[in-house]
Amino acid sequence: MKVLIVEDEILLAMELESEVEAAGHEIVGMAADSREAIALVEAAEPEFAFVDIHLLDGPTGIAVGQSLALREIPYVFVSGNVKRIPNDFAGALGAIEKPYTMNGLQNALAFIESYVNGHQPVLSPPPSLLLSPALGTFSGDAVAEPSADRP
Repeated sequence: MKVLIVEDEILLAMELESEVEAAGHEIVGMAADSREAIALVEAAEPEFAFVDIHLLDGPTGIAVGQSLALREIPYVFVSGNVKRIPNDFAGALGAIEKPYTMNGLQNALAFIESYVNGHQPVLSPPPSLLLSPALGTFSGDAVAEPSADRP
């Protein structure tokens, strides 16, 4: 996958970059604020993105995510405060809460890669990945449609 990283903490961005590349993916850009992120989305055409909620220019990660969703680019939030994510996840596939472990990130990335590539994930999502309610629920090798009465 061609991956965009939107993260204002440079050490975390570099660590995420290293893990994503080690998993065999290409980093097409890193942005620390919403303006940079939107410019990279247009220029680099990522296939997937990791997006922090609070960037250098404030809590603008949700707007970046909404922009990605409008372009049908899948993404997940990576945040120290997942309670700031809107109930509808602003179009995100899910969220990874900081601080995360490298093992948790790798497991989440493997699940995400399978989902983004259109394959039915064989396993349930790892505990490190909080899925958007819009994706339904996973049990074993089957996915259930989202429930209409679920918030």
